Amino acid sequence: MTEPSSSLPWGPGTATGVGSMPGTDPVETVRCVLDELPDLPFLPELPARGAHADIAGRSTALLAGLTVDVQPGGWRLTPRSSRSGQRARDDLSRDLDALEEQAAESAPPLLKVACAGPWTLAALLELPRGEKVLSDHGAVRDLAASLAEGLALHVADVARRLPGTTVLLQLDEPSLPAVLAARVKTASGVATLRAPQAQVARAHLATVLAAVGDRTRTVVHCCAPHPPVTLLREAGAGSISLDATLLTLADDDALGTAVEAGAGLLLGCVPAASTGQTLLPVRRLWARLGLDPTLLASTVVVTPTCGLAGVAPGRARAALAQCVSAARALADDPL
Repeated sequence: MTEPSSSLPWGPGTATGVGSMPGTDPVETVRCVLDELPDLPFLPELPARGAHADIAGRSTALLAGLTVDVQPGGWRLTPRSSRSGQRARDDLSRDLDALEEQAAESAPPLLKVACAGPWTLAALLELPRGEKVLSDHGAVRDLAASLAEGLALHVADVARRLPGTTVLLQLDEPSLPAVLAARVKTASGVATLRAPQAQVARAHLATVLAAVGDRTRTVVHCCAPHPPVTLLREAGAGSISLDATLLTLADDDALGTAVEAGAGLLLGCVPAASTGQTLLPVRRLWARLGLDPTLLASTVVVTPTCGLAGVAPGRARAALAQCVSAARALADDPL
């Protein structure tokens, strides 16, 4: 194989988190992330605050021109704004204020912000009549356009608050494999929604990734088995974030091609809930790809296997510290 390029925005031995963290205090959590992850911190998500702060609620705060409310079945598009929608926007604003305040004296060179991708969001949100947005291809298109516009504004706001910091936008697409395999259930639960054509799936994802401009780096996170790596890359993802413990031989060809083309890999290998083996899945993958071991530490960013919202605060901090230790171990000894 040819070797990956050296245009990635991070250096060797870099670690980061997936996105979610325990607790409800944004100031305390931002301080923890900045302390533990000096090279690639992230804007934390705190779903313990309620539905307005879960993956769907947090992402609706970034939609432009669309309004939402919480219904018994989850978040739903509505014809007018709601208290729940406003609360989601208020929480995001407070999180950004906390980030700006805590990073004022020493802004990080690189910062990751996250949001649900268009297909996962379409599988989570309901139309006004109660069916999933995913059931209506026109509604999915409108949702992708709204998300693209809102994320462009969000990234610009982060850049304004932290001058000199490069923003890395992460789109979370855990539901994309289920969407592509027609495994997302209808509102009744007795059937599944038709899968979009691959070119449509790629086009809507590309719309969102392209909206943030060339100065913003992009990564798509998919923690499900058999992630659609080729589709993600063709849509314009600069890097791919995956759970390394779920990768199999069937994923190798697509991953090898992506790395050869210059993609970075954010690989989840630190268990969220306990200590244990971390780097073995990463080293085994790299050996299967047949790439130069000395390039491993500069291509791969070490992350937890999933978000940390479900663990105790002390364990979350320990997991981030373990990611840093593992990343530095890769830099010292990639084999």
